[in-house]
Amino acid sequence: MNNWIGSSALHRDMGQRDAALLDAAWRDAFVLEVDSVGGFLSDRGVPQELVPRGGRGADDIALGTFHGRPWFARPVHSLRGGEAASWRDVDPRWREPVAAAVALVRWHTLARHCERCGAPTRPDGGGIRRVCPACGMMTFPRQDPAIIVAVLDPEDRLLLASQRAWPQKRVSVIAGFVEAGESLEQACWREVQEEVGVTLEAVSYVSSQPWPMPRSLMLGFVATTQQSTVQPDGDEITWGRFWTRDEVSRALETEEIVLPGSASIARGLIDSWLSHTLLQPSAGSRIGNT
Repeated sequence: MNNWIGSSALHRDMGQRDAALLDAAWRDAFVLEVDSVGGFLSDRGVPQELVPRGGRGADDIALGTFHGRPWFARPVHSLRGGEAASWRDVDPRWREPVAAAVALVRWHTLARHCERCGAPTRPDGGGIRRVCPACGMMTFPRQDPAIIVAVLDPEDRLLLASQRAWPQKRVSVIAGFVEAGESLEQACWREVQEEVGVTLEAVSYVSSQPWPMPRSLMLGFVATTQQSTVQPDGDEITWGRFWTRDEVSRALETEEIVLPGSASIARGLIDSWLSHTLLQPSAGSRIGNT
């Protein structure tokens, strides 16, 4: 369904973060400039590298080795020249190092003070963490878990809905952040009930992907319900309904609806359902089973 399943092509050890080895790796590195909102220069989705000049900077972030070449991200205030792109626009072949670059640059931008004592922190370990010189606390990159769930009714129709903040024709599956003290499955049940008034019957995990905008980890699920109608909350969700595969195909042809971009797990879930490869939850995942 996506290229996040299996081992990563980005090897993150980078010489175990030894400073001398990082300096040596810098000389042959692919250096990607990333601004504070996660933008980078690209040519039709292919990231454009910065030719390294001088030595490795204190803020340069060692991402790892990708297809045999060291990769670094350089935080910048603004990009100069070329076509600016966001992570969702990147060519699929480059998603792993760019996702890491965007996520880490944005985290470093926001984590400049110690959570314990408030003192300024500094990058450490080639950018894999930040350390507080005042109290010694180490801080590591944070990811915010969010669920995204493809809901199927008794006729195997897929629930697609539109958010108020989206263009009018755009539809997708239901998503939301995991709240404190709840499981991923509980977040699925809660979000679907809150946003479209649908009670789930069973939930199963499918796959995940990073979504560095700014720091989410999207966890994909498939769920079933005995309901066939929806009640959008009118606040976040403006409209939605269950669709057959033929209805989705016709609506795409007539441009009645627009689906999420190919970089998203949302599109992966929808495409898997369209191709009959999205497996429904097993009996053991139904509410009441332990």
